[in-house]
Amino acid sequence: MDPQTQFCPNMTCPARGKVGEDNIVVHSRKEARYQCKVCGKTFAASTGTPFYRLRNSAEMVTLVVTLIAYGCPVQAIVAAFQLDERTVMVWQARSGKHCQQVHQQLVQQPRELGHVQADEVRVKAQGKILWMAMAIMVHTRLWLGGVVSERRNLKLITALIQIVRACALARPMLICVDGLHSYVKAIQRVFRTPLPTGTRGRPRLISWPDIHIGQVVKQYAGKRVVDVIQRMAQGSQSAALALIFSSQGGTKLNTAFIERINATFRSRLASLARRSRALLRNPETLEPLMFLMGSIYNFCTVHQSLRLPGIVGGHKWIPRTPAIAAGITDHIWTVKELLLFRVPPPAWTPVKHRGRRSKVELALSARWCS
Repeated sequence: MDPQTQFCPNMTCPARGKVGEDNIVVHSRKEARYQCKVCGKTFAASTGTPFYRLRNSAEMVTLVVTLIAYGCPVQAIVAAFQLDERTVMVWQARSGKHCQQVHQQLVQQPRELGHVQADEVRVKAQGKILWMAMAIMVHTRLWLGGVVSERRNLKLITALIQIVRACALARPMLICVDGLHSYVKAIQRVFRTPLPTGTRGRPRLISWPDIHIGQVVKQYAGKRVVDVIQRMAQGSQSAALALIFSSQGGTKLNTAFIERINATFRSRLASLARRSRALLRNPETLEPLMFLMGSIYNFCTVHQSLRLPGIVGGHKWIPRTPAIAAGITDHIWTVKELLLFRVPPPAWTPVKHRGRRSKVELALSARWCS
């Protein structure tokens, strides 16, 4: 147990989320509990993880979650480990929600994307059809996130583009999509910034410069692709080709990289397969599953196209994950390490009230708001 790597999860504590401030001490090694010296509250080492208050061992939960993330049917896990199906579903939901928080904390941060591809996947659910839209950063193969909706409309695409914007810096960027017109409208609407004028009223929205939109439209004859049309919906083709070259994303407009990760998701979730009798029983489980698979893909899965030549006398190739290539982490995570990652709460801010602040409030603000 290392108190220097822990933070206080108490939302009323001024020291919440602070690491390495010497405010955490070991309360009980037998029960694996820590204590915050500022607020006096104790908390378990598993607080903020899917293992919190579970009777089963962390190794068992990690093994089951790994099998689920790689496509093992729940019925097979129940038969192999003699577990209740409801227990497995609870572990799946907990892990998925935890991975969603980790994704928002680490992946959805501004960075230079360069080349992004987006696409939608049709999901067969019981009695309905769902749509899952996802995006990927081509240069690092980083999965940027996804959105689930019952309709393939502008609302779904706008929510996906908002995730892309949360991950993007105001740099030249190419977004390659299919022929769905909602993409062009959503990108033009989302990638805008208010221009402050110092006057009353709503400020004018200014579009981001150098946002290029490429569309890849496939023409079918029956169930076969007979032609592929590449066109620019916004921006210049020469700038788009330069961004494709710098990201090592081919030689022309394409959506091959997002389709490849779609194939990965299809191989691990039966309801995404094109010709399959499997149905998604509970639509509420799709979003946690998506973030569970996406986070394990980003942090735990070695991508062969991302490997680097090794040094002389060392390994021939240095394996890398998309998270390593994007500079988010410096090593390959295990699934247990991903599930044990604790997302810190937002920093404490003093409560606003009328009148002067007391000396205690001023001291706390000077100590923990810096």
